[in-house]
Amino acid sequence: MILIRKLKQLYIEMKNSNAYKSIDERPFFTELILIILAFVYLFGILTNTSKLIIINGSMYKPFILYGGEWWRFITPIFIHLSPLHIIMNCISLYYIGIQIEKIFGHIRFLTIFMFSGIIGNIVSFAFSSNSSAGASTAIFGLFGVFLMLGETFHDNFAVRQMSQSFLLLIVINIAFDLFSPGIDLAGHLGGLIGGFFIPYFIGVPNSKINKSKKALSFIILIIILIFCLKTGYMSNN
Repeated sequence: MILIRKLKQLYIEMKNSNAYKSIDERPFFTELILIILAFVYLFGILTNTSKLIIINGSMYKPFILYGGEWWRFITPIFIHLSPLHIIMNCISLYYIGIQIEKIFGHIRFLTIFMFSGIIGNIVSFAFSSNSSAGASTAIFGLFGVFLMLGETFHDNFAVRQMSQSFLLLIVINIAFDLFSPGIDLAGHLGGLIGGFFIPYFIGVPNSKINKSKKALSFIILIIILIFCLKTGYMSNN
């Protein structure tokens, strides 16, 4: 018991220290993801393995169907196809990621980012047979977070205005996707859906979310995932 009390006291002192606060305020998961994205892309260029990285890691339905390469629900998040592709995604991730990470905290932000990307790739698996890659599925998930905040805190004028601005941005992006060949619209919509529902059941710091909303959002996401996985695998028949 004495040891536990000492450890608790040590943790409280560490948490209240200026060094801890300085580190905790940094959006280090956003920065870490940006570093990983840049490293993967530059590594491919410097080692002349860009095509190999894309082939082995992109979202490609036949390789999941016939090869059981389930990791392709994850790896496409970190792979980009061109300089413009990675630059645009990194800019979007930086400006949106630092806001979401500040609002939700580090672990929640990482959870939203990764699972939005995975859900986006699962939806892409269900409705697209084209090869695709990029962090945009996860970034659309971050867009979805702002819609969730607007719905949850609709009485807050500033939050509502911010949510409406992102809704307009989402509509513009989806309209652009519709008229741009090669864009994974299914993946983007899947990421958007994931980013909207995930925060309901992981929670918003210092805020209470209705338990029924938590349960309903979780159930909806499970149903979507089961439906998309079943649709993707059934398309082989």
